[in-house]
Amino acid sequence: MTMATYQRRTKDQLAARVAQDIFDGAVVNLGIGQPTLVANHLPAGREVILHSENGILGMGPAPAEGAEDYDLINAGKQPVTLLAGGAYFHHADSFAMMRGGHLDICVLGAFQVSATGDLANWSTGEAGAIPAVGGAMDLAVGAKQTWVMMDLLTKKGESKIVAECSYPLTGIGCVKRVYSDLATLACTPAGLKLIDAVEGLSHAELERLVGLPIAT
Repeated sequence: MTMATYQRRTKDQLAARVAQDIFDGAVVNLGIGQPTLVANHLPAGREVILHSENGILGMGPAPAEGAEDYDLINAGKQPVTLLAGGAYFHHADSFAMMRGGHLDICVLGAFQVSATGDLANWSTGEAGAIPAVGGAMDLAVGAKQTWVMMDLLTKKGESKIVAECSYPLTGIGCVKRVYSDLATLACTPAGLKLIDAVEGLSHAELERLVGLPIAT
């Protein structure tokens, strides 16, 4: 058996890969968890207006250690910074922005994504699990583009990209791209399409890991 010659993207490398594709002037929501790292990797000179559903517009990168202000937090209760011109406001106004189609991109985590872009990111359906859908449903269908940022495989080595989600759905056909530690893929009505993969990962090996055909 041939040993794998590729390396997975680190969380920061993955965040930088997502940041690379966010266009100048975009209004973007970064979901709880890994997506918040994207704020630290936005290219210099590119204006990106970051939104948080708890009522912030104009967030900056994470504060330096010791400079945290816990009166200024994102939806995941992490301390954030506010750029010049930034603002905070009522939760209801924030959701009006999300539901009104004013976000260009949202970046969310996921438990599963189907090849055609269905999203499952709020529950695994396990008994006793706490339902925590939050604003994910509003973001998934309200943003002009929904991107997912996640590890490609579970801890058991199973693909999180599937033919059909087995977990409760957050949104149907809403995911346009999946940014993972091994590859970037587009979800289309016809199935998966490859955008890029880490160096050394062959197309055949990626298809084997995912278990689905991937167009090039």
